[in-house]
Amino acid sequence: MDKIMVVKSEISVNDAKTEDSAKSSDQAVSSTVETISMMIIDDEPIVGKRLKPGLEKYGFAVETYTDSQAALDRLKEKVFDIVVTDLRMDEVDGIQILDYIMEHDIPSRVIMITAFATIDVAREALVKGAFDFVAKPFNPKELRSAINKAALSLGHQGMKT
Repeated sequence: MDKIMVVKSEISVNDAKTEDSAKSSDQAVSSTVETISMMIIDDEPIVGKRLKPGLEKYGFAVETYTDSQAALDRLKEKVFDIVVTDLRMDEVDGIQILDYIMEHDIPSRVIMITAFATIDVAREALVKGAFDFVAKPFNPKELRSAINKAALSLGHQGMKT
């Protein structure tokens, strides 16, 4: 399967090497791979359990949370490229997660998912800065498509959906 990654290649040459060995094919080549980091927040454990393995196959580094307060605490420690969050949850809801990300100018793409989809709810999320909105139950292709668009908008290579 294709993986979404941005690869930066650097050739580093040890100054102590002789001119001949520096020209040889044994030059040290290092690659830095930037994996897309993703957070999934949903109070239904099955959502993260089902999504995480498939997304990891595409090269995502995925953290899942069923406790939205713990997820918000983690967002205070780490910036995620993409955040997929349920809208309705106890303690902290998806709009509060979105508000935190927007208020702190965090460059994450936020994809809202909910079983309570209405035009007004979707409009509110998008106006507040959500990247996309997906209604539950969702087709896995539909969510992968939203994630792919988010990854592309961040300058990462797309995945086959």
